[in-house]
Amino acid sequence: MAHSLRTVLTPALGKTIRAVARLRGGGTALPGRVIESVDSDFMARTLAQLPYGVVLVSGTNGKTTTTRIVASMLKNLGLRVFTNPTGSNFTRGVVSALLDEVDMRGRLHADVAVLELDEAYAVHFVDKVKPRYALLLNVLRDQLDRFGEIDTTATMLASVAKATTGTVVLNREDSRVAALSDVVRGSDGVRVRYYGLSDDLMDFFPSDDAMYDSSENAELSVHATGENGVLDSAHERQPRERKFDLTHYRPAHVTLTALQDHTATFAIESNGHVESHAAELKLEGVYNAFNAAGALAVVQAIMEDGPHTPLYQLSHSLSSSPEEVRKPASLSALSVPSAQKLIEAVSAVTPAFGRGESIDVHGDQVELILVKNPMGFRLALKSFNPTGHGTMIVINDEYADGRDMSWLWDVDFTSLRDTAVDMVSGVRATDMALRLAYDEVDAIHVDDSISQALGMFIADTAGKPKHIYCTYTAMLAVRKALSQIADVEDVGL
Repeated sequence: MAHSLRTVLTPALGKTIRAVARLRGGGTALPGRVIESVDSDFMARTLAQLPYGVVLVSGTNGKTTTTRIVASMLKNLGLRVFTNPTGSNFTRGVVSALLDEVDMRGRLHADVAVLELDEAYAVHFVDKVKPRYALLLNVLRDQLDRFGEIDTTATMLASVAKATTGTVVLNREDSRVAALSDVVRGSDGVRVRYYGLSDDLMDFFPSDDAMYDSSENAELSVHATGENGVLDSAHERQPRERKFDLTHYRPAHVTLTALQDHTATFAIESNGHVESHAAELKLEGVYNAFNAAGALAVVQAIMEDGPHTPLYQLSHSLSSSPEEVRKPASLSALSVPSAQKLIEAVSAVTPAFGRGESIDVHGDQVELILVKNPMGFRLALKSFNPTGHGTMIVINDEYADGRDMSWLWDVDFTSLRDTAVDMVSGVRATDMALRLAYDEVDAIHVDDSISQALGMFIADTAGKPKHIYCTYTAMLAVRKALSQIADVEDVGL
């Protein structure tokens, strides 16, 4: 298709496919798959309209929640944000989300894009679109049946860092991520910023290397939580030593310095001064406080830089006044937010779907907690106290979950001994029940039919709040089943 025809026909074709797919009960990525094959430039030319550019979020753990934090903060600060909220983090998922948002002339009415990308697909994305900002979270042992050795994942993130044109924000406490600063050095005008932890919080958030160090695992198990399942910052312990060369050490622009229940304290550097601020987070889970530190760092960089002229100049076929589309007058009125304004913005963020999302079911609060690797499951168990709650675990092994479920043997389930697990379900329900038995945790019911198991679990634990731990496709199935009996947010799946 010629450029002018593509501009008109691609949105129409994509929206039609999207509507038909929804009528048939799904197809989140189908329109993207079709459009990628017939108009491979659609994503690049559409995202090039944005005056603040593209923010790419990637890493093994926490992409969806961190993307939501960044997007929500930017909206709170006055920007119009395009994002891929369903967690469809392949390039075709981004294209599908774009098709929902563009008008029939291909215009995207947004100022900035905040995109979650799977590590492998991020490599393909940056071949087509150079992000202005990258927030790289961590490298953990997850889905090694897809990626092979853990260093392969780090290499994928290196490609993202190298392609970024503005600012790369790195997790200082993950040695593999921190080392990516070497990839950025020498790139014209590209900055590196870090987010990190104070020394006394290091053992609460172990790196992949620390997790597989038996001595540090023992320390984490003993000291990471107090009696109520929250961080016990008063417990005396030796801070975990950082595992990277101090010659590469840099001060963090945002540092998580304290965490108790939902109150997180951040030290934020601005104009050479460091200010300490406490935020009352609505996010669940201890690790999300650290994700919030990364989000604060990248949002601060975005707002300091302000809008720029897009690489792609809109043609006259899009609008008689391209300037109105590219740089709305509202942008000129935006000011660089203070540290306190950033804290207010992060305090307003609510959980992403399935990531500590709370759903009211017959008056009981049901929290959905995504688990997909040993670190995530361990931290989730430490974040959500099982006492007084019903507990369900749902494990699938579809492609999006990772076929190899052997990682479940690296998770410590002993915190569930006193309360037991009320229901185990999913394709790998029997394997999960066996794993629990080895940790002397009683699985009261085991049923591989998710909808049937969920109904029994809701009935048997009536009057109690509930936790449901589930892998990605299991989470989608649980949400679908819950939507039959409760009000569940429609996120376009």
